[in-house]
Amino acid sequence: MDSLNSTISVPSFVRPPFFFINGFYNIPHVKYYYIFLCFVFLVTVLGNSFVMFIICTERSFHTPKYLAIFNLAVADLCESTALIPNLIKTFLFDSQYISFDACLANMFFVFFFIGMESLTLTVLAYDRFVAICLPLRYHTIITNTTMAVMLTVVWTYTSALSISTTTLITRLSFCRSIVVDSFFCDHGPIYRMACNDKYPNHVIANVNIALFLHLPLIVIVLSYVSITRALFKIATWEGRLKALKTCSSHLILVAIYYLPIIGTYIAGGIFTIHPNARIINTSLSFAIPPMLNPIIYVLNTEEIKECTKKLFKRKTFTANVINIKMQSGI
Repeated sequence: MDSLNSTISVPSFVRPPFFFINGFYNIPHVKYYYIFLCFVFLVTVLGNSFVMFIICTERSFHTPKYLAIFNLAVADLCESTALIPNLIKTFLFDSQYISFDACLANMFFVFFFIGMESLTLTVLAYDRFVAICLPLRYHTIITNTTMAVMLTVVWTYTSALSISTTTLITRLSFCRSIVVDSFFCDHGPIYRMACNDKYPNHVIANVNIALFLHLPLIVIVLSYVSITRALFKIATWEGRLKALKTCSSHLILVAIYYLPIIGTYIAGGIFTIHPNARIINTSLSFAIPPMLNPIIYVLNTEEIKECTKKLFKRKTFTANVINIKMQSGI
């Protein structure tokens, strides 16, 4: 028996061919939640595509601020596309298995575009800071070139961190479980299943939280502290409200993006959250902001509202002309 044991060696490195995404396990009436996510995805695609179309076609929107908003719409659309269709596929085909390589790709794109959303909101906070605190220098500081450089840095920075996070998963050995307790290939639940040293993965997870969540939020808060101080220097209440109104859309987006995520982290630190409650809350935190962002910008930004009205009037006028020609037989 001893000689038999000596001839059988357990592999030191195990890479599974696939993972099993546990998803919304044992949640009553979960099919209605999937239908809700389908609706969210449809609105997200239509809303962000409309904002991107408006910014591309209207020359008056070819400005630094709207370049950042266009980048946010791209991040929203791509993040939702990386996340929700896989969930819908699970519901339609009852297929919760995903190959190892596809899982890494899913992890990369979800975290990449989530990070893009956070950092783009930070860039927009800087834009509002300069516009209100340094109004006379705004057009010399914030130019299309400057904004393009900042967004390029954001893409590079996010790519580097997302690639590092995903690559570190390839060094892990999975010898116990392949069941991922999340609704997508989530980094935390996956690296915690590993049998070998996962300390580097733990470090990069904390670095991601710090650089994609804590640091951007601190920068945004400091920006609005400076903006608040600048508002109090404006003599009239009308002037203060007018300046504050230019920040309203951004403030709402920041609240929608950060508050649910921070609430989940705080709740998880204070008491134990049921896995299903955590998964539902996290999925909503990832799915709802990309849907609401374009709606908020269309409703709260006068320039986009006016452009939208003109566009629909033009379409209505064209349709009426065509109808008149058809009725008159021209």
